[in-house]
Amino acid sequence: MVSRSPESLSALLLLLLVSSSALAETPAVRPGSEFICCTDTSGRRACGDVIPPQCIGRAHKIYNQQGILVREVGPPPTAEEKALAAEQARQEKLAEAAAREQRRKDQALLETYSSLEDIDRMQARVEADIKTSIANAEAKVAESKKRRLKFEREAEFYPNRTLPIEVSKGLRDEDTEIRTQTELIEAKQKDLAQIRVKYAEDRRRFIQLSRRPRH
Repeated sequence: MVSRSPESLSALLLLLLVSSSALAETPAVRPGSEFICCTDTSGRRACGDVIPPQCIGRAHKIYNQQGILVREVGPPPTAEEKALAAEQARQEKLAEAAAREQRRKDQALLETYSSLEDIDRMQARVEADIKTSIANAEAKVAESKKRRLKFEREAEFYPNRTLPIEVSKGLRDEDTEIRTQTELIEAKQKDLAQIRVKYAEDRRRFIQLSRRPRH
């Protein structure tokens, strides 16, 4: 049996303690495998060649066969983080859809018009049709007012008395016609204003697209 001095025994004991500490900090590995390690809820380390049950849903580290850290996996996102990510994804999809729609409109605009003069001519035709509709409705209002005036004069012969059916019906019918045509005029006037906005926007966009470099 080999005899050792007290000094050599102390050195050996220190070497064993250091080696044990190093092994505790390095995950056990198997040749050709990766290991997953985490700190469990009790603060102890858990490792395995597949994710240990204690590590599921927790941050963990992945080591290669040499015990070198390969990557770290953070904890699963919170409900607030998931909601934020979902909203960001939704906004990105909306932006992509808007960009596709704008490209479609731009292509249609360039296929419809070859110059600003084309836009002017198209607007003039559309406005002329609307103005014709307005003029026709105004003429009908004027005619109805004339007919109503006739019924009003007939009604004057029946003060404080029930009007004849044809007179009361005539007044109601003309009131309805005047109201209908007046509403039509208002709607067409709104259309006219919207048309002017539309073609102003078409001109603005056409100028922008015309100034872009051609590829």
